[in-house]
Amino acid sequence: MESTVTVEPVSVSIENLYKSFGEQKVLRGVSFDVKPGEIFALMGPSGSGKSVLMRHLVALEQADEGEVLIGGEPADDPGTQGNIRTAMVFQAGALFNSMTVYDNLALYPREHRLYSETVIWEKVTSVMRALSIEGAGRKIPAELSGGMKKRVSVARAIIMEPQLILYDEPTSELDPILAATTTELIATIARETGATSLVVTHDRNLALSIADRMALLMDGKLVFRGTPDDLRNNNDPQVLEFMNPTIDPLNPRFRKQENDV
Repeated sequence: MESTVTVEPVSVSIENLYKSFGEQKVLRGVSFDVKPGEIFALMGPSGSGKSVLMRHLVALEQADEGEVLIGGEPADDPGTQGNIRTAMVFQAGALFNSMTVYDNLALYPREHRLYSETVIWEKVTSVMRALSIEGAGRKIPAELSGGMKKRVSVARAIIMEPQLILYDEPTSELDPILAATTTELIATIARETGATSLVVTHDRNLALSIADRMALLMDGKLVFRGTPDDLRNNNDPQVLEFMNPTIDPLNPRFRKQENDV
C-alpha cells in the first residue's frame, strides 16, 4: 500500500460502563483502555454487547453509568466529536447506493469544504489506488462484490485522515481469502497512518493475528483482557468455550427426528 498521511493517534478509555434497555442489561460494568496507536480487538459472540459499546464511542448511545473517553475527553461531548477525527468502517459498508464509489469517497471532504475539487480528486484517486479499487470509481455500490464494498468502506475512512478508526465486524460474510486480505489491510493501515484502531469482531483469527491487546465480552461483562499470548494460555472456562467451541452430538438439538427425511 502506498504511503498515507500520518496522524496523531488518540487513546480510548471505557470506565465502568453500564447500559440497559428496559429490563435488558446489555453492558454491566465494562472497563478497558486502548493506547494511542495500538490495534485493540474487542471480541465476543453475537448478543454480547459489542455493537452497543461501539455506539457509545460515536455518541449514538449514552451510558446509564460510567464514562467513555476519547483522547481523555467524553465521547458524547460535541467538542470531542468535532476535534477528534473518528472514522467507522461499518459491517455492511453503509455506502450510498445513489452515488458512485468516487462520490462516496469524496463526500466527506466535499461536505466539510476541506479541499478544492482538484485536491479531492488527487486524494481519492490516491487512496483508491492504494487499496486496489481504482477500477471501481464509476460504479455504484450495488455493482460491487462484498469484498470490494469492504475496501471502499475502508477507503472512505482513510480519506478522513482519522486519529481513531472503529471497525465493526470487518471480516463478516467474507470468504477465508478475503478475510485474510482484510485482516492484513487493517494492520497495514494502522502501521502506515499511526491511527488507533479498535476492532469489534467475533473472528478469532483476525484478533489473534493483528491485535496488540484484546478483550473478550460475554453477556455484557469482560471475562478477559490482555495480549494474544495471554488469551492463548488462558484456562478460564468461558474463554476456552469461545476460543474452542464444542458441539455435543447428544444434545437434542442435533438429533435426527423421526419425521426427518
